[in-house]
Amino acid sequence: MSKRKIIKIDEDKCNGCGQCVPNCAEGALQIINEKARLVSEVFCDGLGACIGHCPEGAITIEEREVESFDKKKAHENLHAQGKCPGSKVMDLNKSKKSGIRDKASGTQISQLGNWPLQIRLVPVFAPYFNGADLLVAADCVPFVYADFHNDLLSGKVLLVGCPKLDDAQYYSKKLTDILKQNDVKSITSAHMEVPCCFGLVSMVKGAIAASGKKIPFKEVTVSIKGDKI
Repeated sequence: MSKRKIIKIDEDKCNGCGQCVPNCAEGALQIINEKARLVSEVFCDGLGACIGHCPEGAITIEEREVESFDKKKAHENLHAQGKCPGSKVMDLNKSKKSGIRDKASGTQISQLGNWPLQIRLVPVFAPYFNGADLLVAADCVPFVYADFHNDLLSGKVLLVGCPKLDDAQYYSKKLTDILKQNDVKSITSAHMEVPCCFGLVSMVKGAIAASGKKIPFKEVTVSIKGDKI
């Protein structure tokens, strides 16, 4: 044990919004019984990256006798949660240039506005979900459909996954939680024409039904040749 800086959570101020959770790069925070909790002292580096993301001012830094921060154990914790250090939540729209093409170089500008984008990695409380038009795409679609960025992705928050190779039950629950906890305006499901890919549509529709909300839904099917059907 040694005296060092570590976060402190005021439970009376915490409303369980969860905005701090995805902004802790070490995965030290979780929502438990509708309150933010420090999972383990060894996971917290004491730098307080989560503080600025708490709208209630419930997180502060204090100095006290605690276990030393263990970077190796923190990374092991991230991987156990299905996360990685590169899955830090980022709203790319804030730094993105406007328009489809860069005026100086003429090159096409990526329309990706959020990170991470894998369904398994994205946190339920990612701030970019509120008020979003959500695009849930099978992960083959962006490779096959040449105009993916301009035609499908522009102005939307993207989630990608494979309905055949990944855990469909996990996807269904994760999508349901995202819809329940956030104010999503609309959902577009983009998938390939192959039979196994239609499972994505079932997952999205099931999540909408389970959320208990009326969310506008649109389905886009892409052929193997790269055309919208």
